[in-house]
Amino acid sequence: MTKIMIVEDDLALREIYSIRLTAEGYTIVVAGDGEEALSVAAQEKPDLILSDVMMPKISGFDMLDILRSTPELKDTKVVMMTALSSPEQRARGEALGADRYLVKSQVGIEDVVNVIHEVLGDVVAAPAAAEAPAAPAVPAAPAAPAQGDVNATPANPAQ
Repeated sequence: MTKIMIVEDDLALREIYSIRLTAEGYTIVVAGDGEEALSVAAQEKPDLILSDVMMPKISGFDMLDILRSTPELKDTKVVMMTALSSPEQRARGEALGADRYLVKSQVGIEDVVNVIHEVLGDVVAAPAAAEAPAAPAVPAAPAAPAQGDVNATPANPAQ
């Protein structure tokens, strides 16, 4: 099963993303700051890290820099999600090797889920309730009445 680590100092956001990504079938591990994230990542080897940038102890940028220089973790997919929206901040995240850089005020939880699926390259079957309804069956043309059948209705009653 694909493992995602959520690194977020806001407990409510961490819980919301954990619940939503668990519903997608992912195994979730969490960390509350960049320092804890590096320790958990070394132990858990997540497939993807969804990380805030502004955190206590070690920022998300510094965590990403350390992660990319750690041989056993350097290829871990990383999605940065932050309130920092300036082009300079985005460029910094991308230069450090973030696979995606999302601005919290510009994305909803479903956008984040879709980006995670995209970055991981996985495809999740749509739940049955969300599938498009099947096209209605087209009724077959009525059979022509047998010759001499006085009770038969014509194929086109308007005639």
